[in-house]
Amino acid sequence: MEHPPVVVYPPQDGARRVTVRGEPVGTAYGLVDLEEFLRLAGLDPDDVALDDPALIEWRGGGPEVWE
Repeated sequence: MEHPPVVVYPPQDGARRVTVRGEPVGTAYGLVDLEEFLRLAGLDPDDVALDDPALIEWRGGGPEVWE
């Protein structure tokens, strides 16, 4: 099974590491940061469903978990 292109890792100290297509893109401190990483990766955040498991793999909790 292929992994989704975006992986959001478990929260640590209020932040979550993010990779896109296996490459680290930064640390998100909330959804605004994640949306910017998606934009930089060529994805339109307005067209992305954050709960789409084919696009984003949330590890350690979904989009509501940052602590």
